[in-house]
This record gives sequence, structure tokens and C-alpha cells, in this order.
Amino acid sequence: MKAVILRRHGALETLALEERPTPEPGPRQVLVDVRAAGVNFPDLLVIAGTYQTLPQLPFTPGKECAGVVNSVGEGVTTLKRGDRVTALIGHGAFAEQVVLDENTAHAIPLEMSFPEAAALNLTYLTAHFALVERAQLKPGEVVLVTGAAGGVGLAAVQVAKALGATVLAAVSSPEKAAAAKASGADHIIDVSVPGLRNGLRDQVFAVTDKHGADVIVDQVGGDVFDASLRAAAWRGRLVVIGFASGRIPEIKAGYILVKNIAVMGLHIGDYRDRQPEEFRRAREQLFDWYRAGKIKPHVMAAYPLQDFLAALNVVKNRQAIGKVVLTIA
Repeated sequence: MKAVILRRHGALETLALEERPTPEPGPRQVLVDVRAAGVNFPDLLVIAGTYQTLPQLPFTPGKECAGVVNSVGEGVTTLKRGDRVTALIGHGAFAEQVVLDENTAHAIPLEMSFPEAAALNLTYLTAHFALVERAQLKPGEVVLVTGAAGGVGLAAVQVAKALGATVLAAVSSPEKAAAAKASGADHIIDVSVPGLRNGLRDQVFAVTDKHGADVIVDQVGGDVFDASLRAAAWRGRLVVIGFASGRIPEIKAGYILVKNIAVMGLHIGDYRDRQPEEFRRAREQLFDWYRAGKIKPHVMAAYPLQDFLAALNVVKNRQAIGKVVLTIA
């Protein structure tokens, strides 16, 4: 089989497409023929060697995939050859085949395409756990989503709307604003305005009658995080899920105290490993919402596996609106 291999951390050009032996599934494992693999910002961090958890070199990057079960190992009871499945994994998705633990692979609806199924993993599960488990979002509350045109951003917009929230989408261009509106955002917050520190808060207050945002989902960090915190409502909750801007912000504890703000983090892989049943329930709810038309992954572009560098560079250059995926015939 062909697989993208990383032998040393660094620039994207250190990656190479190589021929590798077909892996064999062990007990309670399945071998999956990959049909689509999602490309995400954390993949860039893994390749650069700056992500919080790193596999031993050499390895194949890629944290989410969808495909068809090729064979099953001893003791597998929930899946069989030919089943269409998806999975969120630590690494290994950028390959023609991958071995998955039985409890990691999840059967997908027949009406869902493989690119959509791959795109419904990292981004939508992150959005779901950020809003449901961490922020405890209630219907009718106001949600501010930063980086709202990216993969997690559009997912958070759709999930928040499915949960009955009013959604403010923070974006930096008219093209990204259009994508956020198409995904259900009620209001657009322009983060390209001069004087963002006050400008973001002024926009949020203008569309919420000075109430502010009850929940903020931030994946940008930097100046956008600083400005978003000022737009939080009394007893607001801010969920930190990433730092796409490159700067990890710091918070003055006094500000949290005065406004009764809660700031919390989310690393989605922990839920996959520590609470697999809750993880599975969240994915089932996402599938239900998909069937009901409440959510739909926006796959901006699909690249064949051999064009993995082009796909990664789209994400690196912050040109992705929704998801970029790799596909394998």
C-alpha cells in the first residue's frame, strides 16, 4: 500500500509518499481501505513536532478517515468485511489502508459520502464536546465562534444552531462571512476591523443588546482571543480549542473574577480515550442531525493522496473554508 511517511519533524517537504507493507489487524482490530482522510490544522503541528502528543518516528500523519472494512481480527463482533466506517485516530489516516481498534471505528449512514464522513470526525466532535460537555450550552443562548469559516468553525456554527443558540460568526473576509451565513450564522463579526480590542466587543454588544456572548468557542488565540474575552456576557463560558494565530494568550485572573467568567480547555482525543461511550453517543447525535439536515460538512476541496502537499498547504496558508480532504479511489 501507499502511505505518506514522516521520518523527521520539520517542513511539509520532509514528507514522502512511500510503498509500505499492508498491515495486519490484530485481536479486536479491523483493517480499513481508506477512501477519504481529513486534513486539519493539528496535522501541521504534528508534522512540525510541536503538537502535545507525538508518535514515534517514522509514522503516517492524519487524524481522521473513512473507508471500507477489508478484514477483521480475532474477536471482532461489531463490524464485518464491507462495512462503511469512520474513525478519529491519533495518526495513520494519510494512507491507502489503516488498522483501527474495533471500538474506534464507527459505522456511517448509507447516505453519507466518505469525504463527509471523514470531515465529521475531528471538527464536529470538537464542536460538539466544546458546546455540550464543556460549555453546557442552553437553547436561546448566544454563541460566538472565532475562526468561524474553518473546519471547526463551521462545525461549531452548525452544532450551535442545532442546539438552539443564536450564533455570531467571527471571520476576516466577505468570502468567509458568506460561508458562515450559509451554515446558519445569525450575525457576522468582522475581525479585520481596526482597533479589534474594542471593535469586536462593540460588534457583539450591538447585535445582542449589550448582553454579550454566553459561550465563546475560540480556536484562534492571540488578539482575537483577547478581544473575544471582553465580549463575554456575565457568567460567560469560553472554551479554548486551539491557537491558529500562533500566539498563546494569557489571561488576567482579575477579569475572570469580576465578570464571573469561566475559561476551560478542550482536547478532543482525551474523550476518545477516556470516555469512549460518551464519544460514541456524541457521534450518533451528529449522525442524527446529519440525517435531519441540521448539519452538513462543507468539503471545500478533495485532493488525491499523491497531492497531499497541496492539501496541507491550503490549510497551512489559512485558505481552507470548511474542510480539505484527501481521497483514495
